Amino acid sequence: MVQLHVLFEHAAGYALLAVRPTEEVQLLQPQVEESALSLGRFLALVRLEAFAPFRSAQAALENINAVSEGLLHEDLRLLLETSLPAKKKKVLLGVGDPKIGAAIQEELGYPCQAGGVVAELLRGIRLHFHSLIKGLTAQAASKAQLGLGHSYSRAKVKFNVNRVDNMIIQSISLLDQLDKDINTFSMRVREWYGYHFPELIKIVSDNYTYCRLAKLIGNRKELSEESLEALEEIVMDSAKAQAILDASRSSMGMDISPIDLINIESFSSRVISLSEYRKGLQEYLRSKMNQVAPSLSALIGEVVGARLISHAGSLTNLAKYPASTVQILGAEKALFRALKTRGNTPKYGLIFHSTFIGRAAAKNKGRISRYLANKCTIASRIDCFSEVPTSVFGDKLREQVEERLAFYETGEVPRKNLEVMKEAVEEASEVAAEIKRKLEKKQRKKLKQEKKRLEALAAAAEAAETQNSSLLESPKQENEVKAKRKKRKPQELADNGLVDEAPLPKKKQHRQPVVVVVAEEPPTSQGKKTKKRKARMEEDDN
Repeated sequence: MVQLHVLFEHAAGYALLAVRPTEEVQLLQPQVEESALSLGRFLALVRLEAFAPFRSAQAALENINAVSEGLLHEDLRLLLETSLPAKKKKVLLGVGDPKIGAAIQEELGYPCQAGGVVAELLRGIRLHFHSLIKGLTAQAASKAQLGLGHSYSRAKVKFNVNRVDNMIIQSISLLDQLDKDINTFSMRVREWYGYHFPELIKIVSDNYTYCRLAKLIGNRKELSEESLEALEEIVMDSAKAQAILDASRSSMGMDISPIDLINIESFSSRVISLSEYRKGLQEYLRSKMNQVAPSLSALIGEVVGARLISHAGSLTNLAKYPASTVQILGAEKALFRALKTRGNTPKYGLIFHSTFIGRAAAKNKGRISRYLANKCTIASRIDCFSEVPTSVFGDKLREQVEERLAFYETGEVPRKNLEVMKEAVEEASEVAAEIKRKLEKKQRKKLKQEKKRLEALAAAAEAAETQNSSLLESPKQENEVKAKRKKRKPQELADNGLVDEAPLPKKKQHRQPVVVVVAEEPPTSQGKKTKKRKARMEEDDN
């Protein structure tokens, strides 16, 4: 009789459970579903055969990676070889993943089964696992699952900060919004300041320059020859600067109050700051596109490439699109309208803003748009899936589009795609090697700096230790010298010529007056006797 064993992979380790020999009716799927809900009934159905806990979190991560990839890890092999019966024909192993079952069957020879009643048994084991293993609590099992889940997800999701296309999507959206806002605000400044100086609109057409001039001029009546140099600096043309000065003297505009001028200047400053921020944002977008999609940027430009990525949702989605979808990306309304009315479908969408379609003749616009969409798809796939993205392929693809344009105009036969791609692969390998060499050089330099820093810290610590030890030893040495000097005999000092001629110690000097006071006591007693004699003599006289 074939005995069913079930392999269960948990964050704490591998568990091998044997299904108790029962009637076949009890192993039907509905009966197992009912038994899995109650611990007592489930323990009557299965018993724990062996449990192999993972040694560490790293070992758990290695095992779960092997299971997810359908590989047989050494820990799992050891458990199965030591716990399963030797007669493989009498064993049926139930597994949750068919891939790991195929690997076990191929390497160890045990027949495996997945799905059906095995899935219900695994559900019951998962529910009561902490009760099946001695010493394992539900809280500990939950913590193990949480830690392994974080480690596994971190390893699977490879996050590269330098290749995030979300920043490109947000940047191009903000750039479009800024263009609209700056245009609206500039028209408001033109209309507002035009009441005071209407001739300036005809002389200066650029919005950014007009706002700068409105802020500089202020009241046109106060404009003089001294301001000519500042005007030239803004408009970059001496004739225009002189024309502005002449127009201010003979302007037909109305007078304006100082409060209105303050408001106009304040609003002009806001428009100027927005325009300058837009320039900085465009530079940021250019650098980001060169990092994330250099080939697409070199082929079609940073702004159009960013619009394609934004419309697709991500660079990966754009790489998955076929060339026919990329060709009409951004023209969905026209496409569905044409399909609904059974008219002509659009030839191009966002790629129309590239320079190639505008340079082509009217009859060749559709052909060049198809060709350009094809090259954009190739460039986006190279950018998305290459390890070291470079602009080499984009430059070569751009050359091919230029050659195709020349072919449409002059009939000059372009180079074959195979030749161009061979050149591109060679150049790209050289560029990638150069980039790797630079990275290795930076790493070596960084390691040297770190080594020097550690050596300096070690030297400083050693110097501090020696200084502390010397400070501790110096009082001891002084005490030892003093003790030796005290122990020396006067004879030895005389023999060595080291007789100390210094004054007596302080204690002896204090004792000397005390001795003198004791010596003077007899004179005090004699004084008392003389006083008595004088008293007697006075009595005799009386």
